[in-house]
Amino acid sequence: MRVVADLGLCQAHQMCQGEAPDVFGFDAAADQVTVLQEHPDESLRPQVRAAVRYCPAMALAIEEDQ
Repeated sequence: MRVVADLGLCQAHQMCQGEAPDVFGFDAAADQVTVLQEHPDESLRPQVRAAVRYCPAMALAIEEDQ
């Protein structure tokens, strides 16, 4: 899987960081999410799914590797 963040949509709620702190970080200077692991281990899928689901701005997505 590949984690994608649309920085144009990000509203800096930081919900993703709470759900998947190993995958998402926060850039305070830019006031937006950072993707720490673009291709996280499959074991992190439940946390990444929760982060995508609970993002208030709907700025996150999972793309499946081909």
